[in-house]
Amino acid sequence: MPEPTKNTETTVTEQKTVQVAGGSRTEITTQTVKTGVQVKWQQDGKEVKSEKTVTQTEHTKRTLIVDNNVIQEEFSVVSGDTKVKEEKSAPPAIEEQSKPKDDVPETPKEETKPKVEQPEKAKDEDESSSVSTPPPDENARSMDRKGSVGQQEADKDSSQISTLFIEKPTSGSVNVGGDIKFIAKVEAKDLLRKPVVKWLKGKWMDLASKAGKHLQLKDTFDRINKIYTFEMQIIKAKENYAGNYRCEATYKDKFDSCSFDLEVTAAPDASHALDIRSAFKRSGEGQEDAGELDFSGLLKRREVKPEEGPEIDVWEILKSASPNEYEKIAFQYGITDLRGMLKRLKRMRREEKKSEAFSKKLDPAYQIDKGGRVKFVVELADPTVELKWYKNGQEIRPSTKYIFEHKGNQRILFINNCTLADDAAYQVCAGDEKCSTELFVREPPILVTKELENISTYCGERVELECEVSEVDANVKWFKNGVEITNEPRSRYRLKVDGKKHTLIMDEADRGDSATYSVMTTGGQSAAQLQVDLRPLKILQPLTDMTVNLGKEINLKCEISENVPGRWYRNGQLIHGNDRVQIFHKGRNHRLVIQNALVEDEGEYAFVPDLYLTNIPCNIHVIDPPRIHFDSLNYPDNTVVVVAGTKLRLEVPVTGEPAPKIIWSRGDKWITDLGGRIRAETYPDHGLLVIDSAEKDDTGTYRIMVKNEAGEAVAHIKIKVVDIPDAPQAPEVTEVGEDWCIMKWDPPAYDGGCPILGYFIERKKKQSSRWMRLNFDLCKETNFEPKKMIEGVAYEVRVFAVNSIGISKPSMPSKPFVPLAVTSAPTMLAVDNVTDTSVTMKWRPPDHIGAAGLDGYIIEYCFEAAEEWIVANPELTDKTRFTINGLPTGSRIFVRVKSVNAAGPSEPRLHPQPILVKEVIVPPKIRLPRHLKQTYIKKVGETVNLVIPFQGKPRPKVSWKKNGSHVDKTQISIRNSECDTILFIRKAEKSHSGKYDLKVKVDTLQDKASIHIQIVDRPGPPQVVVIEEVWGENVALEWKPPVDNGNANITGYTIQKADKKTMEWFTVLEHYHRTNATISDLVLGNEYFFRVFSENMCGLSEAATRTPNSALIEKEGKAYKRPEYKDFDFTEPPVFTHPLINTVAIAGYNATLNCSVRGNPKPKITWMKNKMIIENDPRYRMFSNQSVCTLEIRKPSPYDGAIYTCRAVNELGEAEVECKLEVKVAQ
Repeated sequence: MPEPTKNTETTVTEQKTVQVAGGSRTEITTQTVKTGVQVKWQQDGKEVKSEKTVTQTEHTKRTLIVDNNVIQEEFSVVSGDTKVKEEKSAPPAIEEQSKPKDDVPETPKEETKPKVEQPEKAKDEDESSSVSTPPPDENARSMDRKGSVGQQEADKDSSQISTLFIEKPTSGSVNVGGDIKFIAKVEAKDLLRKPVVKWLKGKWMDLASKAGKHLQLKDTFDRINKIYTFEMQIIKAKENYAGNYRCEATYKDKFDSCSFDLEVTAAPDASHALDIRSAFKRSGEGQEDAGELDFSGLLKRREVKPEEGPEIDVWEILKSASPNEYEKIAFQYGITDLRGMLKRLKRMRREEKKSEAFSKKLDPAYQIDKGGRVKFVVELADPTVELKWYKNGQEIRPSTKYIFEHKGNQRILFINNCTLADDAAYQVCAGDEKCSTELFVREPPILVTKELENISTYCGERVELECEVSEVDANVKWFKNGVEITNEPRSRYRLKVDGKKHTLIMDEADRGDSATYSVMTTGGQSAAQLQVDLRPLKILQPLTDMTVNLGKEINLKCEISENVPGRWYRNGQLIHGNDRVQIFHKGRNHRLVIQNALVEDEGEYAFVPDLYLTNIPCNIHVIDPPRIHFDSLNYPDNTVVVVAGTKLRLEVPVTGEPAPKIIWSRGDKWITDLGGRIRAETYPDHGLLVIDSAEKDDTGTYRIMVKNEAGEAVAHIKIKVVDIPDAPQAPEVTEVGEDWCIMKWDPPAYDGGCPILGYFIERKKKQSSRWMRLNFDLCKETNFEPKKMIEGVAYEVRVFAVNSIGISKPSMPSKPFVPLAVTSAPTMLAVDNVTDTSVTMKWRPPDHIGAAGLDGYIIEYCFEAAEEWIVANPELTDKTRFTINGLPTGSRIFVRVKSVNAAGPSEPRLHPQPILVKEVIVPPKIRLPRHLKQTYIKKVGETVNLVIPFQGKPRPKVSWKKNGSHVDKTQISIRNSECDTILFIRKAEKSHSGKYDLKVKVDTLQDKASIHIQIVDRPGPPQVVVIEEVWGENVALEWKPPVDNGNANITGYTIQKADKKTMEWFTVLEHYHRTNATISDLVLGNEYFFRVFSENMCGLSEAATRTPNSALIEKEGKAYKRPEYKDFDFTEPPVFTHPLINTVAIAGYNATLNCSVRGNPKPKITWMKNKMIIENDPRYRMFSNQSVCTLEIRKPSPYDGAIYTCRAVNELGEAEVECKLEVKVAQ
């Protein structure tokens, strides 16, 4: 819906052109519409202020008198939104012409300054500032205008300044179907980002959602001038596009807007007249809330015109009026449903189609007063057609309210006693055709029967503004200074309706409520002034001076006669509430509570009530007895520990107001602040005890006393001087092992005043001076076991004591000691042989012997029933086998063996079972290895070494046979022992292959085993290779297996071919198993030889068998004739295949010039600078690679810029190519 048309009243009514004689006195007169309007006279855009000009004011008449005017000049008078030009010329005759102005004068194009030409934003803001409720009579209206003139002028001046816009869209007009563009510009110099710009139509419609075919929005940014441009273009305008538009710009906390009008001109459309001045009143479509009034158009300051009779055709007025005037006309004639009115206007302009069912349709709209009777009449073309009536889509049934009548072809519907619920859309259906209309029920205007009365009251009082209207429960709007008051839940205003009485209630009025309040209905309005003043303030209970201990609560309380808030001040500074400072206000009582008073809280306090120029003072004094805050230092048991030799600065915090005096003492001796190793210093907030280079004797109890006029306090402090402990005594080594020892020591005599935390142990070789720490974690005990020492090397150890202060000096070193260890026990002790009188034992040396070496073994035995061990060898034996003789037959003995060295005998190795002294026969048993249970294969020339273990007692007899015959010991070596036999062939041959039989025999018992040995070699070549057939590109070969297969199966063959021209052999087939093959894909015209290798598990045969004849692959058709070729001449003169390119180089950076040349014989290359040959110059380096010629200029300067030429010369000619080199200095 278009924006309601702004009611801009013209202040100046006439424009004149005055002709006067030169040098005579001139009077220019104009007249304003109303009195009290400020008027400014301007000349050339500047206000007229001169001794030759005099201005006079008489009621609404304004006069400008100019003396001695001899030239033609132009004066203008400005009042509000109106400017009128006054032209003066100098002919002798004086002629005055007056011409009436339109309601809204156009702004002259000559005036371009902001103070003269009114911006769009200023016009909008001036109109919005002038919105108020019009008084019911002319006298009240005149008084209101006089009182608001000054305010309007001030608002107007402030609105001239645009916050964001530097160019605003201006109003315009366009024909139906035409295009129009509106432009707004925003300066972006002070903006960090693009502002948000909205285009709106009317009050609420955002046009961004309507962009499309007929509306386009565009924005651009000029980076040079820093200006944002926003455009709105309307394409193919329609009549309903006319109205008021608004452009809004927003950036952070800045806001700017401007309004402009669009007029769409259309050809007049004739239609039948319809009186709808009171038809559009509802906002719904026949619902229960239909008829709700729309007061958006009533907020303009205008007179209430009386409703005219029905003889005025409002529809004709609307048809001929601009869309901007719709709301003004609707308000003038009492039409409140603007949306419905616009719908009807649009529908009425459509051409009606001829109906087949209806010869006469319903009128487009009907109007009726509330409680009246309305008649709907249609005429049917066919009276037999069934007819149905509908209201808002619901079928109407006959009743006392709805009466149906038939008169010939006419069908009539009567609606009795019309109410607002009957305000709806009605429809009649005849077959498939429909005919519709709308019924508008008009309510009588609501009049104000009892006016508002002016009220004067005090702050805090309850205010009720009452008025009475002509109807019960009428819709009434309340306004405060022209701004509508809504009845919201949290609003401080309450609206009360009691029948015809309407009341505006304010429970607790304040000074901000002083204003002009007005009430408006559809048929009248009323206004009244509310004045709210302050009551005289009385101090019922003043503040009192207080003296408060530090940390206590400060509670200030006062009482005044009025319930108003206030502020608290301390020493002139505003006090803000927080967790510690709490401000209370209850009724007329005010309290300030400060928890835990501080010294800073002392001062002069005052309470100042808001809105009153008075204060209530008092003084607060905070006192504090002295205190010693030693606990804040977190010293356990009030004991301060200091390391000997360091400086102690003990700061003990003290508090007190005023600052207390501090006295230090130790025993009966006072500690003064005079210079000395122990001295005391005094500060306002702490006492300081200083001990330079603390000593052991400084340990003791010190006393601090603080004293001021409020009292005194005493505290005792213990100071303990600690040091590192003394060195322990020399340690003692009590036991020595292979690489370890055990040492012990005693704690130090003095622990340094702190408990011993542990010990560090160090060791060194006796011949060395380098000590090595053995533990990085403190040893808590007084014994330690050093490890990982070298056996046989002399060592010394020492100890350090550690407390919380540090590490003591080292102890004296221990006596030197050498780590030695006995060997480990012998291993693998077993019975080697047993006879009837002896037992032979065997063993292996110990796993670990050590640095002391091994001197020998001791063998001991013990009979089974006895416990005494008998040494079998009086002297040490160094062998690992020993026979114990002289044993009784049938006895059982235990045997053990010890190894002996310089450190002593080792742990004994005991045979686990008792040994029976009696010879035992063990059957022979061959333990053939697993790999010999299969055929044992070796290549010719390799070594064969077979070890076959066996067992049996007494010692078995061993025999070998090959293929049933005894082994030839000249070719095969055989060695036998008590537990195994070895078959050894140093260099195997194929003749060594065969079956070998082993037999082990003890007395009559024996055991046998067989071993198959296969000695293999490479096979021989195939016997004969024959070319069986040649056809096309294929050759068929056939051969016979080799005579010698290398004592192994033939696994395949390898076939190769060779061209007769080159005789280079290429493999055709590999691992081929057959003795015939077909070779394909041979080249026509070539002649081939073939050869074949045989292959077994050892590889290919050393030689191959070749075909005796070759195979010719002949071409089919004509015979091949070899062409004759002449030698090609490769010589040519030099030619540059890649020229030099113009180059720009940077001074100080190497530059290269490249080109490529071709020629045969190889041409000679010469480089030239400005046609001068370059030679023997170290700054130039010339080289050529693969016909690419390069000239490198090392670190060129601007003087190296020139024309460079590359010349190539050989016997057949020469060629040149050149380029330009430019050297620039780096910026």
